Amino acid sequence: MNEEERIRQAFQPKDWSEIKVKDSWQIFKIMAEFVEAFEKLGKIGPCVSIFGSARTKDNNKYYLLSEEIAFKLTQKGYGVITGGGPGIMEAANKGAHRGGGMSVGLNIELPHEQYSNPYIDVDKLISFDYFFVRKVMFMKYAQGFIVLPGGFGTLDELFEALTLIQTKKIAAFPIILVGKSYWAGLMEWIKTSLLEKEGNINEVDLELISIVDTADEAVLNIEKFYSKYLHKPNF
Repeated sequence: MNEEERIRQAFQPKDWSEIKVKDSWQIFKIMAEFVEAFEKLGKIGPCVSIFGSARTKDNNKYYLLSEEIAFKLTQKGYGVITGGGPGIMEAANKGAHRGGGMSVGLNIELPHEQYSNPYIDVDKLISFDYFFVRKVMFMKYAQGFIVLPGGFGTLDELFEALTLIQTKKIAAFPIILVGKSYWAGLMEWIKTSLLEKEGNINEVDLELISIVDTADEAVLNIEKFYSKYLHKPNF
């Protein structure tokens, strides 16, 4: 037996039936996460999700901007939903807490960077093991997305929302990118490569996104959207 065969055998499951049983029982854990989240979030009322990097420090301009946006949203009657961790998420929960509004955290344990921040309402902190369950909750219970600079996770949440709205799988809601200089390169690529060069999206799809630089602009976009449309469930 050569080295390659030894490695393959070492990683080969001894009994595939055990693997299948484990996968089947995992369904109940997934169901439990959905049930807990539906029970807690079904009562929160109109909220806006704020996304951004967990790595952003508390002296960063986008941290301060996230806090200001969240505070101003609470003054308009909105609650705030975040991923529950540090960085931009902490700032948003902090702003909502300061404004006396609802402060929701959908936390997930990640290596090195994710832990729940102290500004989440005690009864509105939910911890997830599964990213896909957590993302369903963002889509179902948010009346808008405000997206500050972030990494792969932030982009994942942004494009998930765009895809579901584009394909009419959920009701449209405002998607606002904060930080024109940060998002300029991405938006240029979307326009020139996806739209003009390859024709992989329609021009109307660009209208799903607004780009702003200030807290007042971000909140105004939410207000303008809901001056035309009533709040309703996204699913």
